[in-house]
Amino acid sequence: MRVYTRTLKQSASAFASATLAVLICVNVSACSSKAATPEPPRNALVAHPQPASNADAEVYSGDVHARFESQLGFRVNGKIKTRLVDVGDHVEERQVIAELDPLDLKLQVSSANATLSSARTNRDLAQSEYDRYRAMLDKHFISHTQFDTVSNTLKAAQAQVQQAQAAMAVAQNQAEYTTLRADHAGLITAINAEAGQVVSAGLSVATLARDGASEVEIAVPENRIASFQAGTPVAIESWADTGRHLAGHVREIGPEADHVTRTYRVRVSFEDSSLAPRLGQTARVYFATSSAAQWLVPLSALHEQAGKPAVWIVDAKTHQVRLSPVNVNAYREQGVTLSGGLVAQDWIVTAGVHKLREGQAIAPVDSLNRAIAL
Repeated sequence: MRVYTRTLKQSASAFASATLAVLICVNVSACSSKAATPEPPRNALVAHPQPASNADAEVYSGDVHARFESQLGFRVNGKIKTRLVDVGDHVEERQVIAELDPLDLKLQVSSANATLSSARTNRDLAQSEYDRYRAMLDKHFISHTQFDTVSNTLKAAQAQVQQAQAAMAVAQNQAEYTTLRADHAGLITAINAEAGQVVSAGLSVATLARDGASEVEIAVPENRIASFQAGTPVAIESWADTGRHLAGHVREIGPEADHVTRTYRVRVSFEDSSLAPRLGQTARVYFATSSAAQWLVPLSALHEQAGKPAVWIVDAKTHQVRLSPVNVNAYREQGVTLSGGLVAQDWIVTAGVHKLREGQAIAPVDSLNRAIAL
C-alpha cells in the first residue's frame, strides 16, 4: 500500500513538472511573438513653437472693421417705398439699396416746368417789345429813356428764364435722388430704416463696409498712448483662431481721448487683408516689448535630458522624435519661454512627453485629435 501511494505521488509530481514546462514554453512563445510585432505609432499632440515676445507683450482686444465705412442716406426728404437689401448682403457699385415714394418730387418737377414755361413766355414778349422799340428808336419816334426801360425789362425776363431753368434742373435732380445706390462695392453691416418710414435728408438708412482693407480698432489708455507710433509692427490674433498670428502695423492714432472712457482710438491694419478675420470678430493685438529670439511652448511640452530641460522635436519625414536641449528663460501663465534649440518651423510634442523614447515614431495630431501632415 505504501509503495502504491508513493508511486501516485511521484506520478503527480512528474505531471505537475511537465505541465509547468509546457506553460513556460507557451509563455516564452507568446513573448517572442509579441516582441516580433512592431509597435504601432502612438498618437501625439504636436504644434509649432510661438514667438515668446507675445508672452511679454502688451495685449489689447478690439473688433475687426472695414477701413472705409459709409453711412448711406437719401439726399432728399421722403417716405421709403421699398428696401431691397438686408444686413449681410454684398452689393456692387451703383446697386439700388432703397427707393423713396417719388410722387411729391414728380409734382415739384411739374411745377418747375410750368414756371419755366411762364418765364420763357415773358421773355419772348419782352423780346418782341424790345425789337419794336428798337425800330422806333432808329426812327427817333421814342427817347432813349423809353428804350432803356424796355431793354431792362428784356434782361429781367431773360434772367427769370435762367432762374427757372436752374430750378427745373434741381427738381429733376431731386427726382433722381429718390433712388439710393451703393457708392462702392461692399457689405451691408446695418439697416437703420424700414419701408414706410419717413426720413429726412442725410439720415443714415444703411451702413456699407467697403471691400478691401480691414483693420482692428483698439482702445489705449492715457498712460500708454505716448509710447505708440504709426507704423509700429504688431501681431494680430483672432479669438476664433487662437494660435494663428498675423502681421500688422499701427496705421492711425486718435488725436484725442474719448470723453467717457478716457482712452484713445488706435487703428491697426493687416499686412495681408486676404488673411484678415471676418468683420466684427474679436481680435487681440500684441505689441512686443522685447526683440530677443525666444519661443513660447506649453509647460506640458517640457521634458529633461540628463537633468537639463529639453523638448521632443518631430522629424517631418520619418515622424520620429528626438530630444533637443533648450534653455528655460521664464515661466509664464501662457506656458514657458525658451531659447536655443528651436526654430519656427519645428514641430514639437506638447503632451505626454514622459511616454516617448528616442527615435520612436509617432502619429502627429492637433488639439482636436485630427491627423496633421507635417
